[in-house]
Amino acid sequence: MNKLFNQIAINIIRLIAFLVVILLALLIGKILGDGLPHVSFKFLLTPAKAFEAGGGISIQLFNSFYLLVLTLLISFPISLGAGIYLAKYAPKNKLTEIIRLTIEILSSLPSVVVGLFVFLVFVVEMKLGFSIIAGAVALTFFNLPLLTRNIEEAIASVPDLQLEAGLALGLSKWRTITKIILPESLPGIITGIVLSAGRVFGEAAALIYTAGQSAPAVDFSNWNIFDEASPLNVLRPAETLAVHIWKINSEGIMADANQISAGSSAVLIIVILIFNLGAHYLGNLIHAKLTSSR
Repeated sequence: MNKLFNQIAINIIRLIAFLVVILLALLIGKILGDGLPHVSFKFLLTPAKAFEAGGGISIQLFNSFYLLVLTLLISFPISLGAGIYLAKYAPKNKLTEIIRLTIEILSSLPSVVVGLFVFLVFVVEMKLGFSIIAGAVALTFFNLPLLTRNIEEAIASVPDLQLEAGLALGLSKWRTITKIILPESLPGIITGIVLSAGRVFGEAAALIYTAGQSAPAVDFSNWNIFDEASPLNVLRPAETLAVHIWKINSEGIMADANQISAGSSAVLIIVILIFNLGAHYLGNLIHAKLTSSR
């Protein structure tokens, strides 16, 4: 009887996993099927046109990548330090519990609330206006708890024998962590970066109030970060791809809004898939190189 119940449970779990895969495949297939016919090099390399047909997503795509880089530059060092501290240095006391509780609360905050907070502080009070830097700060609030938890779990998953072996060889605790523990936990850390990158590409609500809903023309030959026309200027407004999809569907001011929306959604899915698969391969490659397993 126990074997029968066990087999039934296993089959139910397999069925659930199979259904999840099928649902994901249907969702991605639907988005790609509707959008890929509208994707071309012209679509990717030309800017959007507000009231005309035939526009592209070049500026929105660049803004999404630029926001990703800025957000990771802000959030990753903080999350890495917090993850190392919580995994290897933090004692089990009230302070550590408060830190973990704060991380959990931060991860559960609605994106609209975070967007409004950053809007009031950076856009209104600090008078920065809608800008890339305000959007990066808003996205950092989402990335910090996610990255910190993933980095902490990745470091904690490395057996304590690794740390003990390093200490036995005369290495300091910090050197053992940086030279042995971190390389071993690198695939998990890469996974955390991938998850946070997906949040950057998919987030729209917070960016509407911070990075803005406009995509002014920029000069891609001008890389002076202090110039207003430069794409690297962090004080310019920047409509991302996710915000662009929301905007053209909600306003309906574009002549070919349905086609642009479908094509943008397909590009968004493709970029996330490429980034995930590429990061998985890169994480394994770096792990193998640093740990000399090849």
